[in-house]
Amino acid sequence: MVGRRAVLSAAAAALLLAGCTNGGHGEDEATQKDTAGKGSGTAGSPTASGSASASPSASSQPYTLAEAAAPKTRAEAEAFVRGLTVQPDYFGTGYRRRDPYELGPTSWAVLGEDCLWRREALPSTVLASLTRLFVRPGTGGTGAVYVSLTVTVHISTRQARRDMASSLDEPLRCPQERLNATDTVQQMTSRGDPFDEQRNATTDDDLTEFGQYVADGAAKPRPFDWYKHRLGPVTVAATVRHAAGESDQEQTTVTSAALTGVGYVTANVDRYGRNRASATPSATSSTEVKGAGDE
Repeated sequence: MVGRRAVLSAAAAALLLAGCTNGGHGEDEATQKDTAGKGSGTAGSPTASGSASASPSASSQPYTLAEAAAPKTRAEAEAFVRGLTVQPDYFGTGYRRRDPYELGPTSWAVLGEDCLWRREALPSTVLASLTRLFVRPGTGGTGAVYVSLTVTVHISTRQARRDMASSLDEPLRCPQERLNATDTVQQMTSRGDPFDEQRNATTDDDLTEFGQYVADGAAKPRPFDWYKHRLGPVTVAATVRHAAGESDQEQTTVTSAALTGVGYVTANVDRYGRNRASATPSATSSTEVKGAGDE
């Protein structure tokens, strides 16, 4: 993949790790936020794959997916998200699939006006959204680490941009988010970085969020990290609920490994688009213009 961005650049790592010890959401909210939109195979016959040995070399181009190469129907989009290879060890050693393993692809989560997360049917602007859930069981006096990864296919790049903007606004709209009757998220901070501003180093748009997850009966909040990347009309979101008892260094290690896993998935989405473009002359890539289609 010569000429493409590295899976995880030093700039992206510095941006995200800067907030990794601030605390965060929990397992239920991680699932909800990801499924709400917070990649992939070949349409009709998805076969996208990736591994830790397939990292691309760095360049000035982001990972992206041209709108012309993206799925156009719900059936194509469902095949796309189900065909994406996402291995448990993308996120570090010791991870395995959770039960249930998948959520979606015909529903996602919505943060209501009352700041309560609810699962709802997909709106007309979204074709498919699939969440995969992983866990690293607790060992050595620390609890389990939970990771979720969601790929959402929007009907257009414009709608994906609007979804990113909505996600960025959530902590402002709901300083305290209710996950259910007992668990909440608080002290949330978020940041968005378009690629053309050169702070984001991997995809068309990048969003990160950190806060505190407060579980009913827990002695203290647990850290939570959330990352969301946009590649054309597709968003790739990941959440990490850190283990109880982690040291700051362990939190940093978990965050770094999870970011690397996200990088593998976004590389697979990028690869899907380039394969489609080479197979279909009309599915050519295009350079996004900042602000285009946002009106």
